Amino acid sequence: MVTIATSTSTSTTSINSINSISPTAPKDHEPEVEFTESGGITTSVESSTEENLQLKKELGLMDGVGIIVGIIIGSGIFVSPKGVVQFTGSVGMSLVVWGMSGLLSTVGALCYCELGTMIPRSGGDYAYIMEGFGSLPAFLYMWMALVIILPTSNTVMALTFANYIIKPAFDTCNVLPDVPVKLLAAVVVCVLTWVNCTNVKWATNVQGVFTAAKIFALLLIIGAGVYHLATGNTENFQNAFQRTNWSTTSISTAFYQGLFSFSGWNSLNFVVEELKDPFKTLPRAILISMPIVTIIYFLTNMAYFSVLDPDEIMSSNAVALSFAGRMLGMVSYVMPVFVALSTFGSLNGCIFACSRLFFVGAREGHLPQALALINVKTFTPMPALIFLGFMTLCMLVTSDTLSLINYVSFSESLFVLMSIASLLWLRYRQPDRHRPIKVWLWVVLLFFLVCVFLVVFPIIERPVELGVAIGVFLTGIPIYFLCVHQASKSEKLSAFMGNYTSV
Repeated sequence: MVTIATSTSTSTTSINSINSISPTAPKDHEPEVEFTESGGITTSVESSTEENLQLKKELGLMDGVGIIVGIIIGSGIFVSPKGVVQFTGSVGMSLVVWGMSGLLSTVGALCYCELGTMIPRSGGDYAYIMEGFGSLPAFLYMWMALVIILPTSNTVMALTFANYIIKPAFDTCNVLPDVPVKLLAAVVVCVLTWVNCTNVKWATNVQGVFTAAKIFALLLIIGAGVYHLATGNTENFQNAFQRTNWSTTSISTAFYQGLFSFSGWNSLNFVVEELKDPFKTLPRAILISMPIVTIIYFLTNMAYFSVLDPDEIMSSNAVALSFAGRMLGMVSYVMPVFVALSTFGSLNGCIFACSRLFFVGAREGHLPQALALINVKTFTPMPALIFLGFMTLCMLVTSDTLSLINYVSFSESLFVLMSIASLLWLRYRQPDRHRPIKVWLWVVLLFFLVCVFLVVFPIIERPVELGVAIGVFLTGIPIYFLCVHQASKSEKLSAFMGNYTSV
């Protein structure tokens, strides 16, 4: 966060000249903050008073469960089945990938329970990488999250929402026109950004309602699939592993698609500071949410395969709609609405949780200080929310969701690997540190090896797409040394940066 000097002679804070502003806070600098209102947006200044404005601890257990389930069950279950089948080639291997993806995500979530209770700060991976490896690796995570991970994830959900809403209007078209899809996706991003800027409780209430709607939609699919299987339609499960592509790189890319659908298992770690009792709420919410999601996902894919064969799934841009058209009759016309509600709720949860990452990064001095501001009326990080919304809109230049998923999955796998490495490193360097939750070492090592596999092997399969992600990662190094490391040592550069990043 940019440090703004204050007058110590009075109890009222004031902003001094730009020469007293440093764009980068020291590594261990955590000043108390007071806010003054300016047009509804607050200006952060150091204060000698004991009271300070901060994000409120308003999230309980059910809020936590709603956030995790609401974020995970989103566009992935309606998009990724096509990608998983495409790279595995068979029904049996696809179901194995879905089951293992749920299990691996649960194991990862348990590891993050230890990290979140040991380091109870918002920011998720950013806070854990900072704690374990220092400023540069944490900045690189922030850079990738800024450019690829969060905007791309949100873009996939917004595009999926738009595709399912618009599909009935273009029922005779094999390919939907890009312009209305992108416009509607942009509208939903703007609406949800406004909701999250306005009120935290509004955002969590929206999350609860749409989480219930999406679970109902998936239960409807599961019920229809169970009925279809019960009537003897099991031909798609005969010789289930026939045509399986056993290539290591193909299987790992299939896991990318499956794990993308479970993205969000670590989302509650981004808002730890807003949990009422993080040491109890975080692990309980994860242990409730992950089994629910894994079971629902596995049964949903079984329902898909009970009606559609692998070729039909690969040729469909909207698997749930193809399923509904075959099985639900007149009810199929409401399926696009339920799918849209699902992605709408998931996008809302991502905007809510992930905007806190930019807020924390700005507080640590890795992003412009303006992003560390909180609205004095709504207690929301409004600048960070608006910034995330803007970056998501920029990603709408493309509508190729499968390529976007591969960008996101690779980047997320890389930094999950770094977070787990941080967990192992802190166990070695700080064995006596207080850990309210401690996961078995073999579980952590197993998940670490899986993350290594998911980072290394897909590079061989899709070198161009993942090479772009690696290139973006490497560009963060000179940006860090110029804008963060060097700026803190140069008064002229500090003043120049302050002119454009301070308020």
